[in-house]
Amino acid sequence: MNKEYSFLEIERKWQKNWEELRLFKAKKDSRKEKYYVLEMFPYPSGKIHMGHVRNYTIGDVVARFNFMKGKNIIHPMGWDAFGLPAENAALEHNIHPHQWTMDNIKYMRRQLKSMGFSYDWDREVTTCNEDYYKWNQWFFLKFYEKDLTYKKEALVNWCQKCKTVLANEQVKEGLCWRCGCEVLEKKLSQWFFKITAYADKLSEGHNLIDNWPERVLLMQKNWIGKSEGMEVYFKVVGIREDIVIFTTRIDTIFGVTYLVLALENPIIEKLPIKGEVRIKKIEDFIKKHKGKRIIEKKEGIFTECYSINPANGEIIPIWIANYVVMEYGTGAIMAVPAHDQRDFEFAQEYKLPFKIVIQPKDKLLFLQRLEKAFEDEGYLTNSLYFDDIPSQEARKEIYSWLESLGVGKKKINYRLKDWLISRQRYWGTPIPIVYCEQCGIIPVSEKDLPIKLPVDKNYFLDGVYKLDKIKEFIECKCPQCGKEAKRETDTMDTFVDSSWYFARFVSPHEDKQPIDKEKANYWLPVDQYIGGIEHAILHLLYARFFTQVLYDLELLNVKEPFKNLLTQGMVIKDGAKMSKSKGNVVEPKEILEKYGADTVRLFILFAAPVEKDLEWSIQGVEGSFRFIKRVYRLVNDYAPLIKEIKLKKGLSIKNPLISALHKTIKKVTFDIENGFHFNTAIASIMELVNEIYQYQPKKKEDYKVLKEVIENTLLILSPFIPHLAEELWAQIENKPSIFNHPWPKYKENLIVKDTVLVVIQINGKVRAKLTFDTELSDEKIKESILLSPIVKAKISGKKIKRFIYIPKKLASLVVA
Repeated sequence: MNKEYSFLEIERKWQKNWEELRLFKAKKDSRKEKYYVLEMFPYPSGKIHMGHVRNYTIGDVVARFNFMKGKNIIHPMGWDAFGLPAENAALEHNIHPHQWTMDNIKYMRRQLKSMGFSYDWDREVTTCNEDYYKWNQWFFLKFYEKDLTYKKEALVNWCQKCKTVLANEQVKEGLCWRCGCEVLEKKLSQWFFKITAYADKLSEGHNLIDNWPERVLLMQKNWIGKSEGMEVYFKVVGIREDIVIFTTRIDTIFGVTYLVLALENPIIEKLPIKGEVRIKKIEDFIKKHKGKRIIEKKEGIFTECYSINPANGEIIPIWIANYVVMEYGTGAIMAVPAHDQRDFEFAQEYKLPFKIVIQPKDKLLFLQRLEKAFEDEGYLTNSLYFDDIPSQEARKEIYSWLESLGVGKKKINYRLKDWLISRQRYWGTPIPIVYCEQCGIIPVSEKDLPIKLPVDKNYFLDGVYKLDKIKEFIECKCPQCGKEAKRETDTMDTFVDSSWYFARFVSPHEDKQPIDKEKANYWLPVDQYIGGIEHAILHLLYARFFTQVLYDLELLNVKEPFKNLLTQGMVIKDGAKMSKSKGNVVEPKEILEKYGADTVRLFILFAAPVEKDLEWSIQGVEGSFRFIKRVYRLVNDYAPLIKEIKLKKGLSIKNPLISALHKTIKKVTFDIENGFHFNTAIASIMELVNEIYQYQPKKKEDYKVLKEVIENTLLILSPFIPHLAEELWAQIENKPSIFNHPWPKYKENLIVKDTVLVVIQINGKVRAKLTFDTELSDEKIKESILLSPIVKAKISGKKIKRFIYIPKKLASLVVA
């Protein structure tokens, strides 16, 4: 038979069938092991791209495989719908952000459904809907009650292009994470979540996570930046003020040759700086460098003021420099140029003194030969009572000594700063706060939630949407005294939306509370989360913080949201990540219409390991298409010959094709369960299909073998190319759906082992030839050789002087 492979007809048919059967609707079932699969939900930009396709295809295979393994699957989808891109796109197209977003969601939903993903669409959430952002506001109030929300005037990161502030996590090398524009510092009164109160819990929580990429954990640990050290008080000569510094290397305190202040350090205004000329120079220096996030060159200015080193009483100069920041420690550092590279470079530039106070274990340092700072551990020198003591031990002794003198105290510091959530844009969750002249800052009452974002008009002014110009939104009554008041016009960072959406999916239609705790206790945590490495610090850190707060509020029974994390690689074309700006985007719609969803899925899964970048290749797509058509022809050709054959149980006969089948089932199962090696799993199925093509059935028993092998081949193909698997399953007269059939089990006794022959030499003579399974490790083969009766007999009572092993070929023993 040469029946045409009508992929569009087949795919639409089975997508409709799955929807009618409600095959993937998640229901609580205590008889089954639950399994929560989730991909990071998309921003509704209007079109899914190949990065989306890859992410969601991986998740779909994981969901379908575990569904067939008998687990109770929840696999939801929703929309990260608020945010600046929608606002900017709406401005560009002269359309309201709400309409723009909803139109895009409608289109993208159709696109996702055309891929045949196994989502429970009954659980769909959209973060710009009132029934979702109401609970963002509710969380804000709960955080406020627990002193985890506050407003303060602070230096913030300001993106001139986006015209809004950014959290520290949203600034990448001095640039806006969204638009790539240079970020400046600006003083504004803003709302913060006190994520620093959970710094320890966020650090300790890494121990509760089963399987996250080490790279992601390291990125988070570095960002949290927990460091144990000491605050030390350096008196300023001429005034009754101390400069407080924080250091993790108190063992270098005797090597301090100057202090450096951050540009914003408030103590600068108190320094006894003399002369209008000097004051003007310092003011000009600060003005020149203030607000710049990118430091091209370390620059500083001498204040002509001095401080006293509390460890040795030395008088040291006070400088101001652009390389010290207020964000970490105290905004002041003790500079030890011989033992800190930044200080080394600055001291060289301004010809400041060096002093060696740590000597390496294996050589001596000399000032005149010092080419870079020695930053490692060593032994103290030029350090009063602490000479010749190892650095680590000296730190403990100096801590105690300085504390006894009252000039310092041990302290733990974090690089992590509180999460700035205020955004000066329209398209986001309104912050539930009012300002009353009589009562001050007052949180909105819970009964008045949601505070609705007005969407009935286009509020456009001066190139942006202006919530602070909407009179009917701003003017309100004070919840406390009832007098006239004004609403907060900042909106929340959209990362608030994505910090708890995984929990909303368990009870998306709940209207009395954000999360049904009973359902959350059943479904959470997420068993497998899938998304990009670029969210390691932003979304993943915020989601962990939210989860831990909700645990403390007794809304969740889990402390960590995501049990396992897979960070898939990017889809690249012509050596670069696909993007409109580079002109290398491949539209999924065009590929789907030409080749079908199953072909796209197969190529995405086969072309590269999931954690690696995938190079787009139309030749690769066509190769996947050819394989799918090959499978289609194979089953169509044999369907009339095998459809009437009834198999009660799996065949347990010794047959090369049966052996190949069970070997493939074992391989595919292992590859999916141990690292999601979809590419190698698919390669092994391709080999099996080749063997089926070479099989030549002659008698009835041969056709039984053929049906057994084809059925199971379709089963192990089904998570990868579900539409074709369903179609062919139906053609060999098995009842749909194929996904109601359990995942096949392999039988070890039916697998014919591949073996190798290893020649055994003893003192240069061949004494034996032993056969081993190729799957055995080299270490196991070497161990087995020594335990072999024939080898043990030949070397009994002798000492092995040398054992040379050439893997899978030769073992040579020299004995005496």
